[in-house]
Amino acid sequence: MTEPISLYDLDFPALRSLVEGWGEPAYRARQLWEWLYVHLADNFDRMTNLPKALRRRLAEETTVGAPEVVDTLVSSDGQTRKDLLRLRDGETVEVVLMRYERRRTVCVSTQVGCSIGCAFCATGQAGFRRNLTAGEIVAQVLHFARVLRAEGERVTNVVLMGMGEPLLNYEASLAAIRRLIDPQGFRLGQRHITLSTVGVVPGIDRLAREGLQITLAVSLHAATDDLRDRLVPINRKYPLDDLFAACHRYVERTGRRISFEWALIAGVNDTTVQAEALAARLGGLLAHVNLIPLNPTPGYEGHPSPPEAIAAFTAVLDRRRIPYTVRLRRGIEIQAGCGQLRHRNLARRPRCPPPG
Repeated sequence: MTEPISLYDLDFPALRSLVEGWGEPAYRARQLWEWLYVHLADNFDRMTNLPKALRRRLAEETTVGAPEVVDTLVSSDGQTRKDLLRLRDGETVEVVLMRYERRRTVCVSTQVGCSIGCAFCATGQAGFRRNLTAGEIVAQVLHFARVLRAEGERVTNVVLMGMGEPLLNYEASLAAIRRLIDPQGFRLGQRHITLSTVGVVPGIDRLAREGLQITLAVSLHAATDDLRDRLVPINRKYPLDDLFAACHRYVERTGRRISFEWALIAGVNDTTVQAEALAARLGGLLAHVNLIPLNPTPGYEGHPSPPEAIAAFTAVLDRRRIPYTVRLRRGIEIQAGCGQLRHRNLARRPRCPPPG
């Protein structure tokens, strides 16, 4: 039996080609596109302006079903929700909704697992399984878009900061972004999307040529090669001199500020020596530093930096006039913070449906 076509995996030209190949007029593709990305329809029966014969064929040969939610965790303050989604082949990914005063941010995964192996990251500790398709990335956003719509709200921001390295799944990640920013579809503003990378230099250069106005975030965590080699192993392939040269090229071409992510680990990378090295690296670069006290993971013994170490670190940045933010940690108790997402083997744990 032929596997049904996932409509989320089709860009608009491909969707139009499919519909026209069935003998339907081209405008049916636009109607279907709107049902998918404007009305967020998750079944064909709702698509009432499509002929019944077309809906029947869509149901027989394609799928628009949302990923199955097999587990849901909500933080004690109710501001962060993490869902475990089962994909069509049985693999699972975690996706997070974070509620702020004015923003509703969805953090999506781009791979099942991750091949980078950052020392303090639960995703990397679990290893790499496979890349996600563009449709599987988009479906994570649409999943929470439906949740928010039921509450009279909408997704305002999307961050590709979940499981996986987006620039090692480049084609699917960029296709998903273009799907989300389509002005005749989901209509998310480009500047409301952030893509995070550990520093895949060829991907950064390629992204700079895309003509997008999204935000690039670089997971840095160390400003000297010896330390970064230990924390972020891909640094051995793309050392800091190469990474920062690419960052300068990116800013020159796009005019966009880069965010640098720094997980503050007590006694490891929270020293004033590292702060000085970071300030030196950022000199003359349009950049902002996001400092995040380390989120705990089972496979790493490090601890978040204490307040006095953070104060000393930021004092260096203040003196060197480097803009930064010490970010609030969100969803720590439900393992929904940066570096805490991981693939789960459902065969080893009881299935737990979401509440409600």
